[in-house]
Amino acid sequence: MRRPKITDLRATTVTVPLEAPLRHANGAHWGRFVRTIVEVETDTGLIGLGEMGGGGESAEAAFRGLRSYLIGHDPFELEALRFKICNPTASLYNNRTQMHAAIEFACLDICGHTLGVPVHDLLGGKVRETVPFASYLFFRYPDAQGRHEVRSAEQLVAHASALKQQYGFTVHKLKGGVFPPAHELACMRALGAAFPDDKLRYDPNAALSVEEAISFGRAIEDLNNDYYEDPTWGLNGMRRLRRDVRIPLATNTVVVNFEQLAANILDPAVDVILLDTTFWGGIRPCIKAAGVCETFQLGIAVHSSGELGIQLASMLHLGAVVPNLAHAADAHYHHLLDDVIVGGKLRYENGAIAVPKGPGLGVALDRAKLAEYAELYREVGGYPYDRDPGRPGWYPLLPNTDWADPNAVP
Repeated sequence: MRRPKITDLRATTVTVPLEAPLRHANGAHWGRFVRTIVEVETDTGLIGLGEMGGGGESAEAAFRGLRSYLIGHDPFELEALRFKICNPTASLYNNRTQMHAAIEFACLDICGHTLGVPVHDLLGGKVRETVPFASYLFFRYPDAQGRHEVRSAEQLVAHASALKQQYGFTVHKLKGGVFPPAHELACMRALGAAFPDDKLRYDPNAALSVEEAISFGRAIEDLNNDYYEDPTWGLNGMRRLRRDVRIPLATNTVVVNFEQLAANILDPAVDVILLDTTFWGGIRPCIKAAGVCETFQLGIAVHSSGELGIQLASMLHLGAVVPNLAHAADAHYHHLLDDVIVGGKLRYENGAIAVPKGPGLGVALDRAKLAEYAELYREVGGYPYDRDPGRPGWYPLLPNTDWADPNAVP
């Protein structure tokens, strides 16, 4: 077997439509996701696939700037790759964590294809065949035809019921921080009444003060809670909350690297660490973090950052190999209308998605779809994630002090 060497790197920005615009405490997804598709070429003819959130000329230029780090590199030398791109002593000036993640996906894809094995075999072997997912519910603006709005508790329960029937979800996560806490509390209680045997999660993206978070948490303690995700900001705020609310706390914002994980172990603030293959810098750092969590008996779950099928495959391989995955994963995936992988969107069955069995990541790039959604991006451009199209002039505050906004009243 001849070891491949990297010969080139390409990054292409795409935008793929959603069923409807998704609202959150920090702004909105404006009816589509913007993603960067990364292709790493080798001298053996193999092309590895990666993916990163966001895009545009600046992101594509940043990837082009890494060509000199990668040309001639052996994709199997993943630790050397990490130090080339994310040298910790230089990270203050060139934080490339998410770019490294996309390139790591592509290198693992190349390694798997070179050896004829799936990525999970390179990572220790799978301990499960499928990865379960939560429904991931959002308050939504209507689409261009006036459909799919989710604003009231009744609309939310109807939407969750439709998703449960279509995909088989038994865990339901509400992305909150959009409306006043009293309304979102009513929505959570409506979900609890509608699905008494299913687990619930609430994630307001740290929009609540500690006091509001304590009040809200106590008001949902009797529900069948899976965990309470990032209700307030910061490790100390979460510590205060943890003392006063009897629900496991989860985060993907205040523990996203090993230094923060160590701080949380020394002085616990969070019970469940949500591992994101992009935010943590790749699949392998997530596996390392999962091992630390196993040692110290912290829970883990797989976090979603608005993925298309390439990153979803990375999440599935991660979910396949970590033995201590005790919670369903998150995914925005069911909100997407299409994908850029061959065969279209990966399929849910009984609330789970099967771990890919093919070599590498187990997904292939549909070049016609890549061209279609790259052209759509060129036509419509990006959007500011931290702005809300329904509230001109608004910007996010943590905690949210904008509850008096008329648009925030259901």
